[in-house]
Amino acid sequence: MGTFQIEGGHRLKGKIQPQGAKNEALQVLCAVLLTSEEVTIHNIPDIIDVNKLIDLLENLGVTIRKIKKGSYTFKSDNLNFDYLESDQFKHDGSGLRGSIMIVGPLLARFGKGYIPKPGGDKIGRRRLDTHFEGFVKLGAEFKYNKEERFYGVEAKKGLKGAYMLLEEASVTGTANILMAAVMAEGTTTIYNAACEPYLQQLCNMLNAMGAKISGVGSNLLTIKGVKELKGCEHTVLPDMIEIGSWIGLAAMTQSEITITNVNWDMLGLIPNTFRKLGITVEKQGKNIHIPAHTNGYEVQSFIDGSIMNISDAPWPGFTPDLLSIILVIATQARGSILVHQKMFESRLFFVDKLIDMGAKIILGDPHRAVVIGHDFKSTLKATVMTSPDIRAGISLLIAALSAKGTSVIHNIEQIDRGYENIVERLQKVGAKIERVG
Repeated sequence: MGTFQIEGGHRLKGKIQPQGAKNEALQVLCAVLLTSEEVTIHNIPDIIDVNKLIDLLENLGVTIRKIKKGSYTFKSDNLNFDYLESDQFKHDGSGLRGSIMIVGPLLARFGKGYIPKPGGDKIGRRRLDTHFEGFVKLGAEFKYNKEERFYGVEAKKGLKGAYMLLEEASVTGTANILMAAVMAEGTTTIYNAACEPYLQQLCNMLNAMGAKISGVGSNLLTIKGVKELKGCEHTVLPDMIEIGSWIGLAAMTQSEITITNVNWDMLGLIPNTFRKLGITVEKQGKNIHIPAHTNGYEVQSFIDGSIMNISDAPWPGFTPDLLSIILVIATQARGSILVHQKMFESRLFFVDKLIDMGAKIILGDPHRAVVIGHDFKSTLKATVMTSPDIRAGISLLIAALSAKGTSVIHNIEQIDRGYENIVERLQKVGAKIERVG
């Protein structure tokens, strides 16, 4: 178990370029299985979760060539289906939630797919029903080996287009069904589809491969099936979750930071949500500039004077992956907020660590917390803690960088799952952080 040692209380300064989007990369990497032709993908982040998926694809028989940092070619013309029923695959797939998205492409192209129960963050129940209900509506048969916790789908008579209303706007569920439907016979309509930028990017990539998808960016997708797909070249977006993380870092450490090449058009409510906490988010061309908030930042209130409530929702609502960042920076705001985490019931349980550091937080239930800001009149205290998941981990790291004294964070592999070369990148803007184990 790795460890970060952080000397907090220092102001930072400089530029940070966001990595490629983790969630998009996991989707588009699975899409390479839809064609036997070569697919080139750029701006792939060098992080644990993505590298695990690349290794899984290579074990499945995909020919992978690294062109340069972040750029790879993939060719899925000689796949090894024996691997899909091996113990190694059960181990590889169970350690990565994104591995579930190989099922849709395999089902579309070969009529069958398998996956062990996938892993991922322990942030509450994350059902897979949406995925498999969609496959069944397309004509596949679903099997689950409860003893081995192993899923399988098979379409003996091929897939046929269908109308479906998703019970939840699941991002990975929509992506998986979409990839299965692009080669189904006839037309598929997906209502209540997720429409996050990651999903839009996947649709754009599939259309470049010859798919016929309309409604991109909306919650109603129409897919006219085609017989085969071809190769393409695709570039992954900057990671909006990382962009939000660096906004929070600048605010909490009262630092001047410029986040470069952010793709403003795909940030949605993120800039304005941070502005509600009184944080200045300036647009400078393709960049975001956060000035040093030496006088702190003040939370807005609603028009009627009631306490600010920030909650998550499916896109274009505010992403749940940044609520933990909002919660942390609110600990030093002038004023109070209610954070309402609607989508995952265990994601707020890391607040006990912030309370140990001196934060004023009242956890009302698994979904809601009230944060009473210190207005920098009282700094957080350094402590020893353990990262429970990716997003809580980066939030605790931001808290440690703002705290007086030296903090230690264990289980940093959770942070490495989602953030590329984080020590080196933070050191370049002046952070006192070391990897000590």
